[in-house]
Amino acid sequence: MSNEHAHAIPVNQNERSLWWALGLTSSFLLAEVVAGVLLNSLALLADAAHMFTDAAALAVALAAVRIARRPADAKRTYGYHRFEILAAAFNALLLFGVAIYILYEAYQRFRNPVAVESTGMMVVAALGLVVNLISMRILSSGKDSSLNMKGAYLEVWSDMLGSIGVIAAALVIKFSGWTWVDALVAVGIGLWVLPRTWQLLKESMNILLEGVPDGVDVAAVGQLMTSTPGVVSVHDLHIWALTSGKSSLTAHVVHEPAASPETIINAIKVNLADRFNVFHTTLQLEIKPCEHTDDGCNFIDPRLSTITATP
Repeated sequence: MSNEHAHAIPVNQNERSLWWALGLTSSFLLAEVVAGVLLNSLALLADAAHMFTDAAALAVALAAVRIARRPADAKRTYGYHRFEILAAAFNALLLFGVAIYILYEAYQRFRNPVAVESTGMMVVAALGLVVNLISMRILSSGKDSSLNMKGAYLEVWSDMLGSIGVIAAALVIKFSGWTWVDALVAVGIGLWVLPRTWQLLKESMNILLEGVPDGVDVAAVGQLMTSTPGVVSVHDLHIWALTSGKSSLTAHVVHEPAASPETIINAIKVNLADRFNVFHTTLQLEIKPCEHTDDGCNFIDPRLSTITATP
């Protein structure tokens, strides 16, 4: 039997972008909270609540990036990359909580409408929109390669929508006097964010449960491996991800007796990296398939003379 490990995992750190976005968001948060209270605007307070979750999410994402850089050790042989997924899941739960709170407060406002100072509300929201657009531009480069960055980007993106909604509500209130529009916009913000938050949480949970990464077809991976010259069959195939962009694969590969194990391993590694972006592989090569139980392959331990299932 032969084992081979490919460790060419792509690295994409976004610490500088997170620092900039966190600084911008935090600097505007306090002003928006004060303005929301003074102007009696629920839509503005809803936007401020999103701004608060932005700051918290960016701080958590930044901490996760720094922790993920720690090297592997004897206790965590894969390192600390999973912290980035925990941060993404935390951000999703935070967004859910904020959305539910906004919907509840909007319900209270519909029951008991209050006066809203539309001009100040519009000015503050416009400033918030500028901050959001700058932060989105800073974070956009990393959102497609990291769930952690995607969570932070979605936080800022949802707040940007909130700022646009607040501006629209302020204009309507100013020219029509319909104060209930303030609560209506708050409801729209909450409902708009929920589907995207659910998608982020689902992707995070898939990684935490060691599910197959999005965009990877297990059947296609198996076909690619078995099409390698010299390979007879593949079994015990498992694909998962430590974090975004860091997929791993393990498999047992049955090969022809005359085939070169090193040649087979190298060919499979290259094909998996090129087609599926899988860079960390552990392959066990066999001349004949190993026996199986419900828990996996069996092997005979000569010291105990018993059959033990491999994990």
